[in-house]
Amino acid sequence: MKKTSGKEQKNSANVLSFERPFYDAQIRKFEAEISKLQALHKETCEMAVRTILRALDHKDHYTYGHSMRVAHYALILGEELGFSPQELYNLELASICHDIGKIGVPDAVLLKPSRLDAEEMKMMQEHPGKSYEIIKEFNFLANVADYVRFHHERIDGTGYPQGLAGEEIPLVSRIILVADTFDAMTSSRPYRKGLTHQAAIDELVKFSGTQFDGALVSLFLQGMEKENQKKRDQFYLQIVNELFNKDAA
Repeated sequence: MKKTSGKEQKNSANVLSFERPFYDAQIRKFEAEISKLQALHKETCEMAVRTILRALDHKDHYTYGHSMRVAHYALILGEELGFSPQELYNLELASICHDIGKIGVPDAVLLKPSRLDAEEMKMMQEHPGKSYEIIKEFNFLANVADYVRFHHERIDGTGYPQGLAGEEIPLVSRIILVADTFDAMTSSRPYRKGLTHQAAIDELVKFSGTQFDGALVSLFLQGMEKENQKKRDQFYLQIVNELFNKDAA
């Protein structure tokens, strides 16, 4: 075996020292390209979701806006729970997609201007399963499919489609149920007027521990109060700015 001389070792070290900046630059370039691809993938995923929802919106004008509001309320809860950015992103996706399956509900049921009868309610209750079947086909949504499937399960086991109870229900599904119910109660429909926010909150509290996870309801109230305080602060700041600008003029 040939022994490497000190001179050869020194030359090899010099070459590596010379090439290192080049390799580092290439690595940074590759990392930048990966970040671009990830951002593009995320944007493409979100566009696909919104395209599906827009298709549903042509059938039912309520569901698109409802889904966006549910996502907003769900994220309030996710932030109160200290979710990571990725967990918040998955929560948002699941919330936006939770009613996609309604595209498979007959128009006569989905758009009925009065309360549903027992048979029609049974058809409507198939929508979580239909949502699951749709979104599981998309790779980027596969990890939130079960969250969507179980968003009508109740903490006491009286929900659907499988009658899961307590912590058998995924946390994200329990979050969506609170957000979904709150928005449904506060939204006006052809057959009833929406409740005030306070009246809807009273209903959530009333059914904590039976329909809803009580701990999540408490956190939701806490998060909503923070949001309301933020809105009040912005309102007063706007008034102060308008008065200041008026005096300055």
